[in-house]
Amino acid sequence: LLFGFFAHRSRFCLRSAVIEFARGTREGKLTVWLFTFSTAVLLTQAFIMAGWLEVKDARQLAARGSLSGAAIGGAMFGIGMILARGCSSRLLVLAAQGNLRALLSGLVFAVTAQWALNGLLSPLRATIAGWWTVDGGGARDVLALTGLGHPGGLVFGAIWLAAALFWAWRQRVRFWGWFGAVGVGVMVALAWLVTYRIGLAVFDTTPPIQSLSFTGPAADMLMLVLSPPGQPLKFDLGLVPGVFVGSFLSALLWKELKLEGFQGGQAMRRYIAGALLMGFGGMLAGGCAVGAGVSGAAVFTLTSFVTLAAIWAAATATDSVMDRPREAASAPPPEANRADPEASASYARP
Repeated sequence: LLFGFFAHRSRFCLRSAVIEFARGTREGKLTVWLFTFSTAVLLTQAFIMAGWLEVKDARQLAARGSLSGAAIGGAMFGIGMILARGCSSRLLVLAAQGNLRALLSGLVFAVTAQWALNGLLSPLRATIAGWWTVDGGGARDVLALTGLGHPGGLVFGAIWLAAALFWAWRQRVRFWGWFGAVGVGVMVALAWLVTYRIGLAVFDTTPPIQSLSFTGPAADMLMLVLSPPGQPLKFDLGLVPGVFVGSFLSALLWKELKLEGFQGGQAMRRYIAGALLMGFGGMLAGGCAVGAGVSGAAVFTLTSFVTLAAIWAAATATDSVMDRPREAASAPPPEANRADPEASASYARP
């Protein structure tokens, strides 16, 4: 619920951050993402160094990983993120405020994720994931591989936080932009901490250490709705409805509830294609823009950084090929604006 509230207030969105960075604009969206990323890394590493948190048994580190899945799945997710105009978490936040495009895309994303997990696409996912694998443990731990250790992780997070503070000052990022982004990062770190502490309180042989991610939980939520009642409740099943309610409350309190739909079949086709790519890509990579790009990065999982890099590169390339030329073509010519200030009205985008 708090993640949804803070994500809605800050407009946290990896897609917007990538586009701003690629186009060289200064709108504060990259700064918002940097605040979330650095806060999650810094606080998670601080918990570990204080002895409050141990992540060696987390799935992202302990289990065998796939570098091919991270690279290819991350690239697919990045392409889909641009096409659907938002990552999976952003679609959930937008759906809560009445965006029907995001609602449909989110449903397609969840169906595709389940399709890739246990459906007809699961053999393809398993095949691609098996092309290049890496052992669990130290082989997936970037801090162990580099020898930096958790103090190095703390310094890494502090550097990015300093960068976020500098750009927030330069760009005069509004209060809810930086404060909400910090709140999102805090929720990622707290999820790691709380699930670990709960795991210690119960008598499971493998404590359910995890943080926020949206690919697996979206598939689990779909099966909860479609399957007979009686399934055991778990962290993932509370994540999707919790984020939805938190985002809805934020939109309600700030009077931002608004129904929005598609403006034509071509736009609908684009969103559905993007959701399909994100659903399969996220399941193949083992994480989404939040699950790999923030939660996994906070514990320095090798595959998470590969996924994040692939998402960033593919999203940048997709934007440069698909959106930037079209937007440039529809923009008013500078000469026309200087010659006749009213001429720009004919070039205004709908």
